[in-house]
Amino acid sequence: MKIHASGSPGIQPVALRLATGNAAFLFLLTLCLARLWLMPLSSSFWVDEMVTVFVVRHGPGHPSLAAAPQVPASIYYLLPRAAEALLGFSETTYRLPSILMMAAALFLAARLAARLIHPQAGWFAVFACLALRGINYEAADARPYALGSCVAGASLWFLIRWLDSARWRDALPFVVFAALLWRVHLIFWPFYLVIAAYTLVRLARRETRVGYLRAGAVFALLGMALLPVLFQALGLLRDAKAHVIVPPPSLGALTHALQWRLAIACGAGAWLLRRLFRWSPDPALPSWASRTLILCWWLCHPLCLFGFSWLTGNSVFVPRYLSLALPGAALAATALAARSIPSTQWRPLAALLAAGVLLALGQWRNPWPQHHNSDWRTAAHKIRELPLAADTPVICPSPFIEARPPAWRPDYPLPGFLYAHLPVYPIPGRAYLFPFETSREAEQYAARLSQETLSESGRFVLYGGGHNVLLWRSWFARRTELAGWYSSRLGPFGDVDVVVFEKRLGATGDSLSRPHSGRPRQSLGCGS
Repeated sequence: MKIHASGSPGIQPVALRLATGNAAFLFLLTLCLARLWLMPLSSSFWVDEMVTVFVVRHGPGHPSLAAAPQVPASIYYLLPRAAEALLGFSETTYRLPSILMMAAALFLAARLAARLIHPQAGWFAVFACLALRGINYEAADARPYALGSCVAGASLWFLIRWLDSARWRDALPFVVFAALLWRVHLIFWPFYLVIAAYTLVRLARRETRVGYLRAGAVFALLGMALLPVLFQALGLLRDAKAHVIVPPPSLGALTHALQWRLAIACGAGAWLLRRLFRWSPDPALPSWASRTLILCWWLCHPLCLFGFSWLTGNSVFVPRYLSLALPGAALAATALAARSIPSTQWRPLAALLAAGVLLALGQWRNPWPQHHNSDWRTAAHKIRELPLAADTPVICPSPFIEARPPAWRPDYPLPGFLYAHLPVYPIPGRAYLFPFETSREAEQYAARLSQETLSESGRFVLYGGGHNVLLWRSWFARRTELAGWYSSRLGPFGDVDVVVFEKRLGATGDSLSRPHSGRPRQSLGCGS
């Protein structure tokens, strides 16, 4: 037997192979994170991110936030506030905390995979997480969901450590992180069923030294910590219907939310490779408790929000609200693949999965991927390029569903939550504030504005969400006092749009410049 200089047989070559392998995976991880997370950082905010800016700058107690009291009810805003204090204002600065939190969530997913599935499954689980678009999206989003994934993963990690060791030094961090989770976002309540299910299985199968009495004491402590949040959530539930932005989900929406394609692809792909190369997978499978945890993490949140949406009529089945389940979906895919993967093949298959993620999700036709399909920044820039006088009317429908009477009114004071986007990307002209949806009050206001202000202005601009802008474009085109006017579209800028109305040259003797969009002008006068 060959003895190496260290005095131990084979230690140096093994250490070298491990270091080289980890370096290769760190390189693959860096490529994935650079393309999927970092390159979209400097793109335009979307509306909810501009709400983050509003809450950070004006505080959660701003009177206008009474229209949506659930919005500031999060500890998340401490992070972008600290980031702006340290680094100044920019899209990248506001999104940086989410990058760091989701990176920590990936680390926790790797540790959990190694503990629950297989000691070599960590890298595979990391790249399975990166195969989910929702995880990559939330990593670069200035909203609370990446923080939620991190806190949820930490609560599970310390829960497992506590049930393994029965030590209070693990129980207390579990209580802290579990108590913080509901304070990150009120929609995260189903995750506590995951925690309870795993704990009960471990207790029932006697796979822990923690007894029922000690477990009851710890969960009682957690319950007391969550009582204030429970009362807050119940108070907000009374007005939940006013904040619904999606219809009740279909069964198709539920199956799509479960991310089953990743689980099938990983499980079936590993099975085919096993048959092709005649692998002999490790006989050990995840324990009942581990399978319970993974299955509940994967399914509980989508199923609970699906049921809640139908039972209450207040649909909350929104992709970003379901993001807490995505690491569970990645672990489920890893667990299915584990049934066919021997220990020696985890690393090659993880590298193969990383390459597939880069090829499939890298958006290689776009040199600089956008974070969201809302380019408010470019839209505002195009408006600033127009020669608009300070009193040129700019009609701004609110992008928020809460913008309806009585919260909305024509003299709504700015700055305010319902128009949180206006101070982030400023525009010239005089803003006239419209609600999110058309209504009798809105049309009466628009008719009065059209008669008294717009017809005398010679030019006005519509600026906002694409659907609302095109709706009001058609409405104003039918007004008799605007007969003979032209409208030209500067956008679309993703789901944001800008339309410029101008008097026809010579219609009243005025000489007005043409729109500056570079597009052919379309006549939308009365009867056209």
